[in-house]
Amino acid sequence: MASPVASPTRPVLPHYAVVALCALAGLAVFQFWGNPSRGYIGSDSLFYWWGFQWLDPRSESEHGWLILGLSGWLFWKNLGAGSRGKGERSRNSIKPVVAMVVGLGVHLLGYTMQQGRLSIVGLLLFVWGLLALAGGRKWGRAAAFPLAFMVFAIPLNVLDTVGFYLRLSVIDVAYHLARFVHIDVIRNGTQLLSPDGRYQYDVAAACSGMRSLMALAALSLLLGYLNFRSWWTRAFVGLLCFPYAFVGNVVRIFSIIVAAAWRGQAAGEATHDIMGFGVFVIVLGLVQLTVWWLQSRKIGEGRPAVASTVAPEAGSGVGGPTVSNVIRYKGAWVALLVGLAAGLVMLAAHRVDSIQLSPRVGIRLAADGINPVALPDYLGTAWEGQPADITPIEREVLPPDTGFSRKNYVSLHNLNDRVYLSIVLSGRDRTSIHRPEICLVGQGWTIRDRTAHAFAWPAAAKPSAVAEAKADKTAGLFTKPYAAIPATVLHIDHEFTTKQGQKVKVPALFAYWFVGADRVVATHWERILYTSLDRLRHLQAHRWAYVVVQTTALDGDAAALNRIQSILDGTLPLFQEPPAAGGR
Repeated sequence: MASPVASPTRPVLPHYAVVALCALAGLAVFQFWGNPSRGYIGSDSLFYWWGFQWLDPRSESEHGWLILGLSGWLFWKNLGAGSRGKGERSRNSIKPVVAMVVGLGVHLLGYTMQQGRLSIVGLLLFVWGLLALAGGRKWGRAAAFPLAFMVFAIPLNVLDTVGFYLRLSVIDVAYHLARFVHIDVIRNGTQLLSPDGRYQYDVAAACSGMRSLMALAALSLLLGYLNFRSWWTRAFVGLLCFPYAFVGNVVRIFSIIVAAAWRGQAAGEATHDIMGFGVFVIVLGLVQLTVWWLQSRKIGEGRPAVASTVAPEAGSGVGGPTVSNVIRYKGAWVALLVGLAAGLVMLAAHRVDSIQLSPRVGIRLAADGINPVALPDYLGTAWEGQPADITPIEREVLPPDTGFSRKNYVSLHNLNDRVYLSIVLSGRDRTSIHRPEICLVGQGWTIRDRTAHAFAWPAAAKPSAVAEAKADKTAGLFTKPYAAIPATVLHIDHEFTTKQGQKVKVPALFAYWFVGADRVVATHWERILYTSLDRLRHLQAHRWAYVVVQTTALDGDAAALNRIQSILDGTLPLFQEPPAAGGR
């Protein structure tokens, strides 16, 4: 007579209750302590912050809805394929718990550094752990790629910088290709025009392909995932979108040149609109051709199997006590551990929110302690400063503790010479300052080039240096400046329409740099790096200043730089701490 099967110990908490408690803990963290920076999007929710990017055209992340839908379909498809497998699948493992705890930790890291994109990575890790806890290895395997696929829905502003150089490369190749087939075209930065003035085309940022590159990369990777089992083949197919996107955009620009040279400006603009969709056809068509070629040579193990079999865990026979059963029956400890981790994250996030602003700044402050010091009304007898008011939209969008000081300087010797000087001083939230390229493009400017430049610190500002300084009569500057201010100079154009209906492009220089408590940096990414490190290592929130100097360049870049330097000679020592004082 067979011995009776021992009944397992009744679980302390039902499995669905454990999953529900973990889900509630994660929901509380990401909903109420999810958004680390509230400068532009005034919500505590990471879900709202992420979804808002998909609705905001300025983020160029509208493809996020497509990625979300594809990820859901992939998860459902993977579950269907896995359902044909046989064998017991444990619903519990240490991996889901570790994934949820690590995801909460990654989110806390992003929250401390005010990097919402890093918090999204933590959210994806947490969701994978939750799904693996709910459905075991079957759900964990089914959700792995779809959740990783959601990375393509994260807005990545770094692509703007990559896109700028990609745009220049696309223009250069298309220009030489047109010259090779004997089409007479002139290139001026990002502009392509005919010698006889029949057409003039400015290659805007959209034509660099970066707006569509994330969507194209996602679709290319999807083709690789659906057609191959080898992960290196899948990755290879996904990466093909980058060279193919370059080819597609070269074809786009070249076709615009050909159409404009043949039928004029209107034909070129019509081709521009049509080829916006043509780029997708070219890139995805080339990727699909590559997939067929790889399949014909049986590279990457061909098409994936429809179903995969998951072997049962060792010792998972009926009624036999296993490690997974022990964990299952101790589900209360899983819920307690995840809940404790979530509670610690919420407490730490609250502590981060209470970080006091450091009193150390690299900019001289006005009496209110919020705004930078007022800029002078006159610079000797050469320049007069006119008020430059803060726009209502700036006051509305930027955090209330953002400080401003700005002036429009007009030459008293030539009223056409004007220099705009602006200082924006951040508050607690780093979104008081954003990448200048966003505003410029939004205001209708076209960025032709980006260069580095070092502006001289006025030698006269340091008494001991006056005797050593020698005047350069040709440039009007000191040949032995006390220090240099690293800056990024954007060479920009703006198109205006005259009263006679003629379109005129006005060139200008837009120079900027960032001033921290103990350093001056020339790029946005350097500022983000040092801000994040200070918050992470020292729990300090330093106020950074964003300095902009802009002037037209109708008389050339060299003369424009000299005008900017002349304004800085009279204002820099008044609003910015000298390098020696800041320890730079």
